[in-house]
Amino acid sequence: MDSSVAAARLLSEGYEVIGVTLHLWELNNGASEGRCCAAEDARGAQRVADQLGFRHYSLDRREQFARDIVEPFVDAYLEGRTPSPCVWCNELIKIPVLQRFARMIGATAVATGHYAQLVQTEHGTRLARGVDGRKDQSYFLSTLDASSLRMLRLPLGGDTKETVREEAVRRRLVVAGKGESQDLCFVPHGSYAQFVEERAVDRVRPGWVVDAHGNKLGRHAGIHQFTLGQRRGLGVATGKPVVVARIDADERLVVVADAGSARVAGVTIATPNVAVGVGFPVHVTLQVRYRDAGVGATLEKCEDGSIRASLDQPARSASPGQLAVAYVGNQVVAAGVIAQVAME
Repeated sequence: MDSSVAAARLLSEGYEVIGVTLHLWELNNGASEGRCCAAEDARGAQRVADQLGFRHYSLDRREQFARDIVEPFVDAYLEGRTPSPCVWCNELIKIPVLQRFARMIGATAVATGHYAQLVQTEHGTRLARGVDGRKDQSYFLSTLDASSLRMLRLPLGGDTKETVREEAVRRRLVVAGKGESQDLCFVPHGSYAQFVEERAVDRVRPGWVVDAHGNKLGRHAGIHQFTLGQRRGLGVATGKPVVVARIDADERLVVVADAGSARVAGVTIATPNVAVGVGFPVHVTLQVRYRDAGVGATLEKCEDGSIRASLDQPARSASPGQLAVAYVGNQVVAAGVIAQVAME
């Protein structure tokens, strides 16, 4: 629905619009409600293209998606990390594939239905938060480089979801009543742990849940079921609230600590994407998960090119593998995968 409204707007502004849908995954059980990037999405997009009168193409990238997104997703959980597959998909597949196709057919830009904005600064184009704080998707686009941003257009960034849906109804788009995409497109039942188990049966190993002193508190069925900062579903009774403070993939240990003591003091981003013109050190709002409100932090550049973020106040959790995005105001100034977490 979002990309359909974006297409309709661009047509109204006089642009020649060409629709492209990426077919990335096929659900084995045929369930597709609330999923993105499957064959039924291409059919819906074709209906919109027919309604509005523009060409539409469907590009099959299922093999690349399985290799570059799904397999690393499984590996990350088996290594005790928390992956960010939607970010990888935008960076490695969606945006570069669409922009290469655009160049092939002589198009000058790629437009999407993401709720984010592009702003022009003295240093060039920068990504910024969308107006709708509840739907802002700048987090998922934050690793795109400057050249990708220059060719990108985000027609919905200045609108709320409600406004866009009202416009879809007003324009009588055939997808106006379609629900929102939920969860990951390749996890049909919503259980990440179950998905990992199904695809890595021979690599899943049980282990122990232990306290900070190494005392065994209970068995677990695999470290893929845990993430740093997790409080629920730990499978142990300690008589007090505890959280996952460390995961040792080599020893298959899940280490828990008192909920009040396991706090994150900082993180290290190994290969950051830094906006042009950003100087270090710089004070930012650091967001370590999509729904996170963010916390104040100071970023410093290390000699090896990584970034160390020292938090103003200890945070409840952050996990290696998650994406950390740094904002100054509403602009993205740096982003990358968390390589290390420093505890208090």
